[in-house]
Amino acid sequence: MIRARSYLGYPPVRAARPNVSHYSLTALHHHGFVHKLITQNVDGLHSRSGFPMEDLLELHGTLFVVRCRHGHEIDRDEFQNILSTMNPSWKAFVDEMAAKGESLRTNPDGDVELEGRSYHDFVVPPCPTCQNEGRIETIIKPDIVFFGGSVPEHKKERSLYEVETANRFLVIATTMATYSAYRLIQLAHEQKKPTLILNLGPTRADNLEITKIELSCGEALKAVTKTLWYVSMIAINTAANSGTSHPQDTWGKELLEKLDE
Repeated sequence: MIRARSYLGYPPVRAARPNVSHYSLTALHHHGFVHKLITQNVDGLHSRSGFPMEDLLELHGTLFVVRCRHGHEIDRDEFQNILSTMNPSWKAFVDEMAAKGESLRTNPDGDVELEGRSYHDFVVPPCPTCQNEGRIETIIKPDIVFFGGSVPEHKKERSLYEVETANRFLVIATTMATYSAYRLIQLAHEQKKPTLILNLGPTRADNLEITKIELSCGEALKAVTKTLWYVSMIAINTAANSGTSHPQDTWGKELLEKLDE
């Protein structure tokens, strides 16, 4: 539920930037090596790295949208501004921390823990759409799957479909502790699809005897992306020398540069 701790935790989420793993996967998609991506992350960093939303499934939702109990959707930036207007003392607290260069530790669900301060004066505005429909609804939550919750049926079905129609399956940087993730690799294994796990440490799928590479996903993906990009460039140059023209791949070059930022 949206409350003071969520309000305080959102600015660091909004300020976060994609890392080398995000840009690598986007580059691999751009060059045709990765076609679909299913993520458990709710931070929106895959889409912010440029990965096309039509090929991206945010299995556990996103912190950039909030919903009321009646399913009305509100952009989180817009709602954050409304919260700031209705809670000037809390906004002043956030602004003071920003001025000092301080930040609170944000949990995966977007909340923070703040010791020694009462939350009772924090005001949550009603859902604007519900108000227009003649009711007051102040139970508003980030559009994510909370611990113990269930993945919406339409996302579950799409995730299973993406695995069923894939010709191979790569699992990156997850222990697959949640069943919503584990059942996907379980399905790929049952259907005998070529599968690879890239993860440091044990995973829930280790009993399936699937090939696993224990390396930092950022460094591994960066190396693979650069290698495949250069192979693609060789193929394009070879085609150009034979008289076949190709348009300049400006976006591909920008993505490659971001791997070294």
